[in-house]
Amino acid sequence: MADISLTFPDGNARSFPKGVTPADVAADISTSLRKKAISAHVNGQHWDLQWPIEEDSSIAINTMKDEAPALELIRHDLAHIMARAVQEIWPDVNVTIGPVIENGWYYDFDRAEPFTPEDLGAIEKKMKEIINKRDDVTTEVWDRARAIKHYEDNGEPYKVELIDSIPGDEPLRMYWHGDWQDLCRGPHLQNTGQVPGDSWKLMSVAGAYWRGDSSRQMLQRIYGVAFQTRDQLKKYLNFLEEAEKRDHRKLGREMDLFHMQEEAPGQVFWHPNGWTVYTQLQDYMRRKQRAGGYQEINTPQVVDRKLWEKSGHWDKYQHHMFLVEVDESRDGEDDDASVKNKDQTRINALKPMNCPCHVQVFNQGLKSYRDLPLRLAEFGSCARFEPSGALHGIMRVRGFTQDDAHIFCTEEQIQEECARFIDFTADVYRELGFENFEIRFATRPEKRVGSDESWDYVEGALENAIKAVGRDYTLEPGDGAFYGPKLDFYLTDAIGRVWQCGTFQVDPNLPERLGATYIAADGEKHRPYMLHRACLGSFERFIGILIENWEGKLPFWLAPRQVVVASITSEADDYVQEVVAALQAQGVRAEADIRNEKINYKVREHSVGKVPVILACGGREVEERTVSVRRLGEKQTTVTSLEDIVGELAKSATPPDLL
Repeated sequence: MADISLTFPDGNARSFPKGVTPADVAADISTSLRKKAISAHVNGQHWDLQWPIEEDSSIAINTMKDEAPALELIRHDLAHIMARAVQEIWPDVNVTIGPVIENGWYYDFDRAEPFTPEDLGAIEKKMKEIINKRDDVTTEVWDRARAIKHYEDNGEPYKVELIDSIPGDEPLRMYWHGDWQDLCRGPHLQNTGQVPGDSWKLMSVAGAYWRGDSSRQMLQRIYGVAFQTRDQLKKYLNFLEEAEKRDHRKLGREMDLFHMQEEAPGQVFWHPNGWTVYTQLQDYMRRKQRAGGYQEINTPQVVDRKLWEKSGHWDKYQHHMFLVEVDESRDGEDDDASVKNKDQTRINALKPMNCPCHVQVFNQGLKSYRDLPLRLAEFGSCARFEPSGALHGIMRVRGFTQDDAHIFCTEEQIQEECARFIDFTADVYRELGFENFEIRFATRPEKRVGSDESWDYVEGALENAIKAVGRDYTLEPGDGAFYGPKLDFYLTDAIGRVWQCGTFQVDPNLPERLGATYIAADGEKHRPYMLHRACLGSFERFIGILIENWEGKLPFWLAPRQVVVASITSEADDYVQEVVAALQAQGVRAEADIRNEKINYKVREHSVGKVPVILACGGREVEERTVSVRRLGEKQTTVTSLEDIVGELAKSATPPDLL
């Protein structure tokens, strides 16, 4: 048999017989490496130790110290071990697919009875028994006829259907974990005992349609998580517990901020408390943008398809649009709206973005180079169709408002405008409590418009702008839009989650499509560049991020209910109203609670509602003109004079840009 050459990470190459396996290579290097080996990378592809190598290749042997491949194998093997455990406990259950996902895996099962929490406990117990058996994991490649007959004989129709969907030139690899068998591309560990016994956990059960098709069988999906060590698992479970406490949907109910209902899927019903947060945030951004040289505009929400066709959105984005058909021939209140005159029907769309409408504002009247840069901002209400399964509280919605703006400028002005926006965004994030953010710089994709020279200039302008303001960035080659590069801004919240919020995109394409021009110094018409930018993104999503970041304990100036003044005895009711009036006169959102309830009851109730400050007033406070101050999250109360607390809270209630 002819030899092949294998090149190792250190650059050295050696000859091996054709068909050698990574296990053989590891054993040839050392007995110790053969025992530690879990997989290999062959020509950059993750390779099972049992797979033969048929040609000259690069090779690297992986051990449990190699985190990424180790986690992939642990999670993939656990998916198989879980499926084996289920079928050992309930032999009549059909298995389908079980891929690795972020932090773990899932497997879908066809079982008549729903899995219960007790069932998950039984499955975990059986899985640990299988791991302790240290059964060998083996693999073979079968032809299609043999594989189909095997699954038909064993009553596994889902596997037969999977085989039919696999391209004919792709090998059918069969894996055994002990006596249990599954169809799988691999790779896998070499025995079940290589899976850590205490660093994984089954988490939940959910419904899932077979192949994601709602007309097909509803299956049961069991999720699990897995890590390399028990400490990593514990840290992750603590993270989930913390994230659950911060869930904006739960806190939204407790704080009476908003609700959603099925008659308006993906749209928010803002309650007074929530709308207070919304308007405070919007007023803050309005002031920041005005100070940053932006002019605020407002554009229509329903726009004729002709504009979307000109802008290019109709062909590429129509599936996300809500369409509105209007019969222009109807002019009477008694007309039957169900009968449309097709010749007079116009198709409109609720705007999914503001960009084309902003170009229309720019196009009104002649613009000179002296007018540039022109910064147009809008709190634009948009509507996009999102699948119902993708909706998530106010984080992922169908109706939302962006802090959107477009800057029309010359090519030479791009760098300065980019630098201004980075500083603007950093200032906003800092004042809203996010000291850390990351800039990701997405450069030209393979399919693009414009010359290489133009791309070179614009990408250089963005890179120079980032450096000019002293920021670092992560490069994302090829991830830019077809018309220009972009910067995306990622926030890190209080528990380490990363959120993409802001964006800055360079676009010469839309002004071209929509005929935007300005008169340059040479007296000729030129195309402006259009810079798309948003700082928060959507208000709905950003408010959700704020709620979760602060665990509902919003900064005092942004809190919907800033102060509750509560009476301890009825004799203090008049004084309570006096304190409320004094606070309100200084712009503090204060309210009275003079109900005939015990003070401890009032404190608990308002603490659940995340009221930052509770002022308690009894006979002593009335006599001394003081208040007992209890701050959210603190157990101790302090006694302060009325004059001092009013002054202190008035300052705290001032938005950071006005201090």
